[in-house]
Amino acid sequence: MAPLTILTFKWTAPPGYRSTFTGRHVDVLRRMVRRNYDAPHRFVCVTDDPSGIHEPDVEIFKLWPTFGNIRNPSGAKNPSCYRRLRMFARNAGEWLGDRAVCLDLDCVITGDMRPVWDTDADFKIWKSATIGNPYNGSMVLFKAGARPQLWETFDPVVSPRETLAARLYGSDQAWIAHCLGPREQTWGMADGVFSYRLHLKHTSRLPETARIVFFHGKPDPWSPEVYNRLEWIRENYR
Repeated sequence: MAPLTILTFKWTAPPGYRSTFTGRHVDVLRRMVRRNYDAPHRFVCVTDDPSGIHEPDVEIFKLWPTFGNIRNPSGAKNPSCYRRLRMFARNAGEWLGDRAVCLDLDCVITGDMRPVWDTDADFKIWKSATIGNPYNGSMVLFKAGARPQLWETFDPVVSPRETLAARLYGSDQAWIAHCLGPREQTWGMADGVFSYRLHLKHTSRLPETARIVFFHGKPDPWSPEVYNRLEWIRENYR
C-alpha cells in the first residue's frame, strides 16, 4: 500500500465567519497524527498564511484562488470549501502522491487511525449523522484521480444552485453527494468516527471505541467551555 498523505487546509476566514484557524491548530493536528498513525506518511497543509506553523515536517503548499469566492448556498456564515475540490483533479497525484486523506482542523484524534485509513478503497468519506446530506467533508480518503468529475464538472454558478435545489447541505460536501450519489463507502461510529455535537455533547465520557471526534460547527475542541471541562480533550488535543 502506498504511503498516505495527510492533507489539511487553512485559509484566512472572511469577515463574520464563526471560526478562525491558526498555525497552532495545524501543529496540534500534526502531533495528533504523529502519535496515532505509525504507518509511513507525509503531512501537507495548503494555506494562504503559513505563519505560526512550527512543526518541522509540515509541508506547506500555497493555497490557490480557484473557487475561493463562492458563497456556501446553505448560508453565508457557513464555511465555503469549494477550493478543496482541486484535490480530486486527475493530476493531483503529482503533488499529493498516490493516496491521501483530507482532515478538517477541528478534530481530536483519540486512538489508532490505522484501522480507519489503511484501506484499499479508492474513495471513502465520513457518513453524515445529520439530515440534509449523506456525507460530511470533515474526513475524506481517496486515491489520486479517483473521482475527477468532482473537479471537472463543477460550475461555480450552476453547481451550488443544483445542490441547494436538491436540499443538500454544505458546500463541497453537498457537491460530492450530488455528483457521486449516496453509494460511496463511508465511515461511521462503528469505525470509531464520532461527532461531538451529535454523539458526545451530553456526556463527559469518551467511548472506548472512539478513534477520532469531529467538532463540526460549534464548539471547537479548543473552546474553553469544552477544553476546560473534558479531560479526554486535554489528554489528546495537544
